[in-house]
Amino acid sequence: MPGEFDFIRRFLSHFPRARVPVGPGDDCAVLAPQRGALCVTTDAVVEDVHFTRAAFSPEDIGHKALAVNLSDLASMGATPRWFVCALALPKDFPPRELSGLARGMAALAREHRIALVGGNFTSARELSVTITATGELSRPPLTRAGARPGDLLYVSGTLGDARLGLAHLRSGLKRGPSVRRQRRPEPRVALGRLASRFASAAMDVSDGLAQDLGHLCAASRVRATLELASLPMTSTVRRLIGPEGALAGGEDYELLLAVPPGRSRAFERACARAQHVVTRIGALSEGKGWVARDMTGRVLPPPAGFDHFG
Repeated sequence: MPGEFDFIRRFLSHFPRARVPVGPGDDCAVLAPQRGALCVTTDAVVEDVHFTRAAFSPEDIGHKALAVNLSDLASMGATPRWFVCALALPKDFPPRELSGLARGMAALAREHRIALVGGNFTSARELSVTITATGELSRPPLTRAGARPGDLLYVSGTLGDARLGLAHLRSGLKRGPSVRRQRRPEPRVALGRLASRFASAAMDVSDGLAQDLGHLCAASRVRATLELASLPMTSTVRRLIGPEGALAGGEDYELLLAVPPGRSRAFERACARAQHVVTRIGALSEGKGWVARDMTGRVLPPPAGFDHFG
């Protein structure tokens, strides 16, 4: 039966050697930042919480584990540089599945030019993948606390797809665009870097727009008015779960952005040139919390988002 160091060699074989002073194989990685300040984030995907091995391939799991961390870097406007990966594996975990997990993670790492520089293996009852990722900033970071009254709210992509994909997986459907969004989210790294030239605040939409917008409002001490008719959704999401379902769904990994009105047209033009899809969904004002308005102007109470301990 393969041992710990066999697993390490197998996993590392799928990644290019990191160009850092000290990389995998020592007690610590040694990094050499080149541009500006560093952003550091950590997140985990855990079996039977974020995925099941029956519904997700090993490649899906590896991709998603890295993607959720890249999404955090994207929200700050950072350029991904390095990551470490801690794997907790069941004792009977097949080596071929470890290779699949590494392949899915390595493919996304190559796409975003982020290097694996270290990590850890341990045994556990269930599979979990914990990643700590680091990115470099060339501009001041986008945070949740920078928005001001008068700023306009934008969101990237479409909402609710991952929630619908999860429902499809639970019902036994294994394919379709929504299922792919659940299995393989696409971190908006390039959009985050572009937005850092225009936005006053940002965060990624991981726990549902309903909850994440509340976090941005609380951090910036502003009030948001959201226009439900403007929410970007596919026709399938609109038909099956509607705007309120899309608001409450987690794991979209889109970017929520506050942009000063004087920069909004330039931001929209820059996004169009770079082929980033963004939609204006509301505005900020003085006050606290947020409300949603339907097409008739009626104010609706906001739904709750995802809560890991709710």
